[in-house]
Amino acid sequence: MEALRSIHSSDLWSLCGRAFSFTRSQPALPEKLFFCRAKFGDSGVNGSSSLRVVPSTLLAAEKEEAKAVLTLFLKKQGLSKGVAARTINKSDLFIDHLVSRLHSVHKSRYLVGRELTTLEIRDALTPYLESLLEEYGNVLVDLVENFPNAPPPAKQKAVAPVSPPVSTLDSKKLKAISRVSELDSSGDLRPQILYLIELGMDLEKIKLITRRFPAFSYYSLEGKIKPVVEFLLDLGIPKAQIPTILGKRPQLCGISLSENLIPTMTFLENLGVDKTQWAKVIQRFPAVLTYSRQKVKQTVDFLYEMGLSAESIGKVLTRCPNIISYSIEEKLRPTAEYFRSLGVDVSVLLQRCPQSLGCSIEANLKPVTEFFLERGFTVEEIGTMISRFGALYTFSLTENLIPKWEFFLTMDYDKSELVKFPQYFGYSLEERIKPRYARVKVHGVKLLLNQVLSLSGSNFENVLKKKIEKALSDGGHENGKLKNFGIGST
Repeated sequence: MEALRSIHSSDLWSLCGRAFSFTRSQPALPEKLFFCRAKFGDSGVNGSSSLRVVPSTLLAAEKEEAKAVLTLFLKKQGLSKGVAARTINKSDLFIDHLVSRLHSVHKSRYLVGRELTTLEIRDALTPYLESLLEEYGNVLVDLVENFPNAPPPAKQKAVAPVSPPVSTLDSKKLKAISRVSELDSSGDLRPQILYLIELGMDLEKIKLITRRFPAFSYYSLEGKIKPVVEFLLDLGIPKAQIPTILGKRPQLCGISLSENLIPTMTFLENLGVDKTQWAKVIQRFPAVLTYSRQKVKQTVDFLYEMGLSAESIGKVLTRCPNIISYSIEEKLRPTAEYFRSLGVDVSVLLQRCPQSLGCSIEANLKPVTEFFLERGFTVEEIGTMISRFGALYTFSLTENLIPKWEFFLTMDYDKSELVKFPQYFGYSLEERIKPRYARVKVHGVKLLLNQVLSLSGSNFENVLKKKIEKALSDGGHENGKLKNFGIGST
């Protein structure tokens, strides 16, 4: 089992490359209901079924990923390449079951349209396969080939759901967590734990990571953790940020530098990622280096399809690397179509605010559209506002748009000013909007909304002063209004 846990993701990539090439070569097909008869399903009830609505191309890719994980697992148990291949060819229903399990384990990821990485698929399926091996032993192959008609377990137990008992899983997780605080014969913590503490982690933080990703406590210091940490530091990532990065993506320590991380970086650089910005890219999205090249290429192909140039794509990947994590058919394409329905040029939006395409249509985009429609803006005006200020739809309704709108109603501007200058919603209400407007109002003059907010402090004061002087020369204001500027009445 230890040997299995140490499989590099490069091995998986070589076997899983077919999965994504399969996806790319498939014609566009409508979504279909994926039905998996899960006799050994997560519910633990014989004959239960799992229904998922999944694009057929994504489903085909996930099946190939599952086959690759199962193939490696069988070979680690001593099966020859030929025997493992023949078993896989007879395992269609079992592969469906594994994919169904992925959908069950990662429900939240599918709900927001994010595809799983190769590592995440491996990490979800390998422990499950290990539990089946423990339960069925030498007859595991029979289970795989004849699923869902299971042979009797190797220990002659009564036929039961294959899902590992909670107590078994808990004991494995607890064992991994207990390693974090174990002391050696000298009364010291393990070297890798001491190293992580020196980096700024505390024991509770390390235990929390291990609870989510048990393999972390088994990574060696010299072979796994230290080389990756030193590599990240060499890229310019501050030492204080290392605990955050490892906390978000502990799997990084389990990936080979020479076989995976560095080649992946080179691949991304060839696509236009700014090599001088790697520290920022990784801090923004530590998982960026754990996605397969085929997954990255699918995202790049989509960006080309949206009308972006090669140079623009490189900038998008540098500024918003997490765009790679989103499903094209479940997230990016529907969101792009929604913005197009509002008259927005998606290629421009992607260049200005690529994170907009990561928003949920139902939870984020539609409520904001309804908010502006209810306040008298037309669809055309809303599209213009988005085009001028791409980040508009990334703001919270309750914490940003509503309070700023309510204050805007007190500012003696027509709402057309917001169409001209939607960036209004990007400024701090308490630190910028209210103080600046108060300065204008107290002098009884009026500036354009963008002049009130977008100018630097000194430029704002200069424009305000000139406006007051002009008003004075026109005879429309009292001299006393100008005393703050040292002119007028004394």
